[in-house]
Amino acid sequence: MPSREGIFPLVERGLDHVDRIQEQWARERPDLDTSPQGLIGRTHRIADRLMEELLVVYRRHGLGQGEFDVLATLRRAGAPFELTPSALAQTTMVTSGAVTKRLDRLETAGLVRRQPSDLDGRGRVVGLTEAGRRLIDQAYTEHMENEHRLVAGLDADERAQLEHLLRRWALSLGA
Repeated sequence: MPSREGIFPLVERGLDHVDRIQEQWARERPDLDTSPQGLIGRTHRIADRLMEELLVVYRRHGLGQGEFDVLATLRRAGAPFELTPSALAQTTMVTSGAVTKRLDRLETAGLVRRQPSDLDGRGRVVGLTEAGRRLIDQAYTEHMENEHRLVAGLDADERAQLEHLLRRWALSLGA
């Protein structure tokens, strides 16, 4: 990590850590166009910082990112707040094994229940318990307050523009 003395001149010039890296590469390899690094490097650094800030809220409610994701997915599914394990795996974009581990932890905590499906006697569904619904409602409210805080450095027009650009970029990458 750069020394404090090494960072402050960047800040005073309105530059960040990625600018410093690009300046170094421009000096060492002036033959290369490092402009993508400005986007990708900053996106990566912002994503890491955002995850740190999001985890604070999840942990305050005794949850990890994966558990929060499962509870939120069940809650936004609407009443009766149930999905099959395979639907959870598709919606949360993790393997069925990862979903099983998350469900084991959440069931042990009394936040979800697994039961036979009413539609398919061989299948199972996962549903929120009342305690799980109360917890995710409280955690999600705090999560949204936190997200508003995290984007407060941008005005409404900047947020809309950034959202549009990020959506275009994500779609172009098939994300």
